[in-house]
Order: sequence, then C-alpha cells, then structure tokens
Amino acid sequence: MLKRSFVILWRTALVIGSLCAIGLFMPRFAMGLFAKPRIFTVEDVPATRIAIVFGAGLLRDGSAGPVLSDRMLTAVNLYLAGKVDKILVSGDNRFPEYNEPEAGRQYALERGVPDENIVLDYAGRRTYDTCYRAKYIFGVDEAILITQDFHMPRALTLCNWFGIKSVGVEADNRYFLKRARLWWNFRETFAVFQAGWDLLYAKPMPVMGEPEPILPSSPTLPPQGKGVPSPSGEG
Repeated sequence: MLKRSFVILWRTALVIGSLCAIGLFMPRFAMGLFAKPRIFTVEDVPATRIAIVFGAGLLRDGSAGPVLSDRMLTAVNLYLAGKVDKILVSGDNRFPEYNEPEAGRQYALERGVPDENIVLDYAGRRTYDTCYRAKYIFGVDEAILITQDFHMPRALTLCNWFGIKSVGVEADNRYFLKRARLWWNFRETFAVFQAGWDLLYAKPMPVMGEPEPILPSSPTLPPQGKGVPSPSGEG
C-alpha cells in the first residue's frame, strides 16, 4: 500500500513538473521562432532610420561594461555602414552615479558618431520599458534592435508587440565566458515568462513624460494608467 501511494505521488509530481517546465520554456521557444526570420547581420540588414540599443551594466568607473560595449560597437558599425541615421541608446539612470545611456553615448562619440545623431532614453530600465517608450515617447515606428543573441527574441517580440516594425542585429563582437552565457540564458528563461505575464496580465505602465519624437512625427500616447496596447500598436 505504501509503495503504491509513493508511485502515485511520484507520477503526479512528474506530470506536474513536466507541465510546469512546458509552461516555463514554451514562451521562450515561441519567441525564438518569431525572432529567427527577423535577425540579420550588419551587412545584410535592411537600412532604416533608427537603431535601438538596449542598456546593460557599467564598469566601476561608470563606463560601458563588456555587454554594453558590444552592443554599442554594433550600433556604431551600423551607423558607419549607412544602415541607420539615429541611435537611440536606452538604459537605466535611476541614480545620478549610474547612467547607462550616457555611457553608451560616450562610447559612440569616441568612435565617430556625431552627438546630434545619438538620442538618450534615461528610463529604459527594462526591455519592456525600452520598447514601450521608443514607441510612445520617441515616436519610433520602425527600428533595428541591437542586443546579444540570448536577449534578441524577447526584444523583438516586445517591440513588435508595441507597434514598432523591428528587425535585429546581434552584438557578437566579443567573446564571453561559457559560464556567463549559461547564466544569461538561464535568467532569460524567467525574463521571457515575465515579459509574457506583463503583456497579457500585469500590463505595467513605464515611466512616461512628454513626447520627444526622434523624427518629424507625432507619436500617439496611450491612455495613462495600467494597460498595454494591442499587438498592432493601436488602442
């Protein structure tokens, strides 16, 4: 009797565990399928007006860390190749001494990108916020997204959801340790799940403000308060 009860409990646990694993990993698998045909190289990506660089960590001196440097180098290469006219550098600036967008700006300036073609988003604290604000603060309708491969599917999914016609160029100019990449991929699985939850249920409102259109256009702000626009970017 005890043995039979153990078998039943074990099988039940396996079924529940399998369902949880499917629920956790399927969103990332689906985002990967969505992203695959939208990822290009610097050489073959279709030209557009704006590139969006997602923020990443800084060094102790406040300069761009390895991940952000990799992304900014890709953005600079796109600009110098004539693939984009403007670079929107997004990132976290919640504290005066921590400024990801400014670090990205300095990196680009040192490599020949004119200051007037660099736009800073100081409230891109998360990928969700960066895409949302790119659409509704900066009026971006079409963009090339720049980030690493593990992060690209989530970035493409979110920005396209908010109505930005987006393709991606992966930042792959540096070598990163295997253990770092394993950690990033592990963390990304949960970040993807969180992104889906935010889009469908939580619908958080990022830090907003007055429109600052990058190009001569007038972005339409969504209603202030809780809510996420439809996948078409309307309403």
